[in-house]
Amino acid sequence: MSPPMSFLSLDGVSKRFGSVTAVDHVSFSVDRGQVVGFLGPNGAGKSTTMRMITQYYEPDSGSITLDGVPLAEAGRAAKRRIGFLPENNPLYEDMLVHDYLAFIADLRELAGADRRQALDAAVTGTGIETVYYRPIAELSKGFRQRVGLAQAMLHRPDLLVLDEPTEGLDPNQRVEIRRLIGALGKDRTVVLSTHVLSEVQQTCSRLLIISRGKIVADGPVDRLIAQATGAIEIAVEAAGTGVAEALGALPGVRRVTPAPAADGRIAVTLTAEGSRDLRPEIFALAQSRGWTLYELHRQAGTLEDLFHQLTQAGP
Repeated sequence: MSPPMSFLSLDGVSKRFGSVTAVDHVSFSVDRGQVVGFLGPNGAGKSTTMRMITQYYEPDSGSITLDGVPLAEAGRAAKRRIGFLPENNPLYEDMLVHDYLAFIADLRELAGADRRQALDAAVTGTGIETVYYRPIAELSKGFRQRVGLAQAMLHRPDLLVLDEPTEGLDPNQRVEIRRLIGALGKDRTVVLSTHVLSEVQQTCSRLLIISRGKIVADGPVDRLIAQATGAIEIAVEAAGTGVAEALGALPGVRRVTPAPAADGRIAVTLTAEGSRDLRPEIFALAQSRGWTLYELHRQAGTLEDLFHQLTQAGP
């Protein structure tokens, strides 16, 4: 029995602009119901890849399929199943929100009861009831992003492609938009590009990292973070004499950072060489010096570590 077909699949997709290769033989598949984070530094090929998925650009080589049908063949039928929020969120500022969404509904050829239901679902789902009859020019950045999401989901697409949906928002607005994206991802597939790494951990189940036009990581967020390497950080809390000095003298220790402690204890965070786990040596040192150890653990790798490791410029 053959495995089920992926909902969205890219196979060897490349895109060039003159002498610059923006996307270089990118391949990945996305199943239904996944919320996928798409990360990469500026110029890595994120937006170009998303624009090829949404048919704004045609690939120079390779193929993109939706439900097994190449986008090049599906044409408008595929467009009807995809919703897109571009990074710059182009809105007609001289229009009321109501008129703008009605215009999008016309473009999407929505009519009758389906049109009313789609508008109600988009307005309610994005929480823009209070600004529905206000000019877009008067809206805050947070509400503009909500209106952009409303137009992207208005036709109830199977696939939502969101390019930097929280760009420029304050922390409270980011939380609201993240919550909204999480709700949207419960009944459709979402591909989400962002520069805010914490959003990936809070919103996405899977992570793709692109660097210099190539996919350099693909997998569940937690698993990829666990594989992050780099400088190891070890938290130590002990009671005794000369703790910080002795720990700083251990081979492989780059830095000793003091941390808050109480009751006469010494607490520090050691930054060690990436390949070395100093906990056995620290334990032995504590025994030989007669220290009382209250804490000794290695800090987990972070998404920032992984991102830097995979996307830093080569020699």
